[in-house]
Amino acid sequence: MSLIHALVARDTTILAEHQGGQRDFSQATQTILSKIPPNNSKLTYVWEQYLFHYISEGGFTYLVMADDSAGRRMPFTFLADLQQKFTSFSAASSSSLAAPLAYALQGTFGPTIAQLMNTYNTAPPTDELARAQSELAQVKDIMVQNVEQILSRGERIELLVDKTDNMASQATAFRRGARTVRRSMWWKNTRILGLSAVVALVLIWVLVAQFCGAGLNQCGAKP
Repeated sequence: MSLIHALVARDTTILAEHQGGQRDFSQATQTILSKIPPNNSKLTYVWEQYLFHYISEGGFTYLVMADDSAGRRMPFTFLADLQQKFTSFSAASSSSLAAPLAYALQGTFGPTIAQLMNTYNTAPPTDELARAQSELAQVKDIMVQNVEQILSRGERIELLVDKTDNMASQATAFRRGARTVRRSMWWKNTRILGLSAVVALVLIWVLVAQFCGAGLNQCGAKP
């Protein structure tokens, strides 16, 4: 599956979305939405093997999360198509989108996002891709940034808590293993030192016994 998660938002308020996979990326999308500047822009954020592409125009943000194998041409073609469908939908709709509630259009426009994602995941229109390739070749404002770079000082990236938990578990296991190794090395060194002391005492006894006898009682005897 190339396209995984797509949404339409007004500022940071998600109006409708569709998630194709089982993994929940809502925290990731909310983080990125909060960092999108208010001016019109096109951008790609990189996180692990995933790319978050978006088009922001006229106060609305069209965002899609995709595998890195999908590249950028197809996802941005999808976003342009999504933007066109949403513009037509909002023009025909009687609902006000000036200050909408979260997921206000989930029931009416959510199925459109799902259908469009399915189309582009199974058989993307070739004519649209060709047109998008020509347009993207002239666009210079589509940059790629790492998600870490959009966070201001003092903030922490918390896109997926399970990744942090895994790192913490690995660190705990490493510390536990290090303590076990240190304890094992201490006992090994202690045994070596003890054995060395015994060997030294035996050697001293052998040397002294050559002059004083095995019982060490001849050294003090008078001639």
